[in-house]
Amino acid sequence: MRTAKINGKCDDRYGEHYMKIGPVIFKNNIFLAPMAGVTDMPFRILCREQGCALVYSEMISAKGMFYKDEKSWKLADISEEEKPAAVQIFGSEPEILAHSAEKLNASDAVILDINMGCPTPKITKNGEGSALMLKLELAGEIIKAVCSVSKKPVTVKIRKGWDEDHVNAVELALLAEKSGAAAVAVHGRTR
Repeated sequence: MRTAKINGKCDDRYGEHYMKIGPVIFKNNIFLAPMAGVTDMPFRILCREQGCALVYSEMISAKGMFYKDEKSWKLADISEEEKPAAVQIFGSEPEILAHSAEKLNASDAVILDINMGCPTPKITKNGEGSALMLKLELAGEIIKAVCSVSKKPVTVKIRKGWDEDHVNAVELALLAEKSGAAAVAVHGRTR
């Protein structure tokens, strides 16, 4: 077994296959991607039981959370059996995403993820999800706003790009890092 180095110190508790995002250490690098209509609590628990190190909620509308929609807040519930878990939010208004992020500081989630990769028309027509890959300045503002209030590490999900004429994952990933994100996940295809 290889010894893990964490903050420059050797630590045998995590073995050789750990992963770290911000201060959060995971037992391996197997993460369940957030999927609308799929990654509900029972599914997340099953995945954790099968060795998944981190599970994600379905994507949740920051606007729904802002307006205190019960269904939106219910999607953010994390059970004891699925920990550690992440909550994913989406939207296009920095102040509304920041408001939701601040409220989620009280949740049991260990990671807060921003969706900038959803390709569905009902999301992109509102300038949300992967449509943000066409508006890098706004994407950066959203990430900064969320990171400024979140007590949890903030991650960002993106795609390779909007289309083959707009492949900008590297540019957005660098912007996300500069804006305070702890990690970026890239879906390796365009919208």
